Amino acid sequence: MTETTRRGLAWAHGCLAVQSLGGMLGPVTFLLPDGRQVSPLHVAPWGGDPNRTALPPILQELRGEWPCVPFGSDGSRPLPKGWSDTGESFVGADVPHGHGSNVHWNWGDCDDRQIVLTCSYPEDHPVRQLRRRIVPDPNAAAIDITLEIEVRRPCRLPIGLHPTFRLTPRPGSVRLEPGKYNEAHSFPGDVEPGAALFAPGGRWSKLQSVDARDGTTVDATSVPLDQNAEELLQLVGVDGTVALHYRDEGFRARLAWQKEHFPSLLLWYSNRGRKAYPWDGKHLALGVEPVCSALDLGPAVSTADNPVASPASPTSLSFHPDQPFITRYRLSVEAAALG
Repeated sequence: MTETTRRGLAWAHGCLAVQSLGGMLGPVTFLLPDGRQVSPLHVAPWGGDPNRTALPPILQELRGEWPCVPFGSDGSRPLPKGWSDTGESFVGADVPHGHGSNVHWNWGDCDDRQIVLTCSYPEDHPVRQLRRRIVPDPNAAAIDITLEIEVRRPCRLPIGLHPTFRLTPRPGSVRLEPGKYNEAHSFPGDVEPGAALFAPGGRWSKLQSVDARDGTTVDATSVPLDQNAEELLQLVGVDGTVALHYRDEGFRARLAWQKEHFPSLLLWYSNRGRKAYPWDGKHLALGVEPVCSALDLGPAVSTADNPVASPASPTSLSFHPDQPFITRYRLSVEAAALG
């Protein structure tokens, strides 16, 4: 197993770490103006467990934030009426969240102002290279990130960003505060057998009242949820902003991105629902993931007609070798009221 290497960077408002595996950012500690230190990004607890080498690379040292190109993965799965996997696929489309999520990135120009990494894709893959630049804001508790995608041939791909935030055990201790969105869609089946919560294939105008399978409603903005679950919800037609209010700790984490590149926000509720190793029925985290994708169902589904896609919220983007794709996004924190 290739050893994971890490680079760190400190600035007036915090410090951060980036690892070679997956190019993942995390942990990050921000310094608030009142002197408190806060760390909103999740770091999975099994990162030092020797048994983790049996896991897919993306899971072995799971943490923080990273890009997924393509987003999701193709696979043999039952699809309900209205869904198909007749879109574009290719060798490597079955890799979980793309090649870059599962290999070690190369360090680029790193100094006291920035960390740069690149990831080369296999020669038969439509993607040629990813480049990632992480720059702390010298004047704020914030980090600016740039992602560049170069492709070998014209293609359509679902893509996404994968910020994963830590949660504390008390139900409702964190309030999810999305910006404007059109509606929420649930997964059209079981994300994890035995850990389903939301009515499958549903649509709702508000996250505060999502129908559960038992006929009750769930406030999906209040996390952790008060029952064990492994679920996905996709907000479509988003405005490119979301915040998490850590009500017990008195701070708010914010994420802002280019909505023309990522018109949806995928919410991954990892809420003690998965029982197998390494989750062990204990894992708590919230993925808050800007995407241009149909949930995490992969290229063949996301590039086909599907119930999530619309002219305002496509589920894949076109790429061309003569036009490198560049997108920018920002993670920041601020003090907030308790409760």
